[in-house]
Amino acid sequence: MTVKYTNVCESANTFTFCPFIPKNKPAATMLLDENPADLIHHTIGNFNIQPDKQAVSRVNDSLTTLQQSRDLRIREAESSLRKLSRHLQSLSTQHEEAVIAHDAGRHAAAMVELDTKKFRIAKAASELEIESERLESELEMLKDRLADLEAQGLEGDEVTRREREADDAILLRLKIYRSLGIDIEPDDAGIFTKAVIRNSRKGDVHVVNLDPKFSRFFYSNYFWSTMQG
Repeated sequence: MTVKYTNVCESANTFTFCPFIPKNKPAATMLLDENPADLIHHTIGNFNIQPDKQAVSRVNDSLTTLQQSRDLRIREAESSLRKLSRHLQSLSTQHEEAVIAHDAGRHAAAMVELDTKKFRIAKAASELEIESERLESELEMLKDRLADLEAQGLEGDEVTRREREADDAILLRLKIYRSLGIDIEPDDAGIFTKAVIRNSRKGDVHVVNLDPKFSRFFYSNYFWSTMQG
């Protein structure tokens, strides 16, 4: 549209530009020199609505994504709720069964039995502690005895050497008797009170009780005659 300003209008001591309108043409024809359809088309073309369309598209995509995310979260929450409901139902059933199966009398008896076991264990622990103290005391005594023996050496003191020599003589005699088929047996006090004489030729076994009122010569002759058969 082309508007021509060719004259000046005077009004209230002010000057404004007024469009020049020929006298032989209507005002509407002078204002719109171009086709209104073309004018509207050019006007629409001058508006850049592509960014707005892209923004609207992005908003729609965001809304779609948000709706999908919400739907997914709702489905997950519903699934979790169903699982929790089933678990709650199972626990409720177990609780009801436990309440029905609970026997107060049997529970009290079990508690009494556990208390009895507890007292027995405490008593056994006390006895073991006493026994441990006794063994520790005995161990200390044995350590002292070991220290004394180590101080005496391999030969020991005079009394020990004499006892060992006497024992060696006794062992030698017992060995000689055993080679002849005679076993000398001691009693609980360590005194030789019994002799077992075996005759290998006849397969006989004679048991002789040794009495101190008889002499050694008597028993020597008796043993010899028994072995000769």
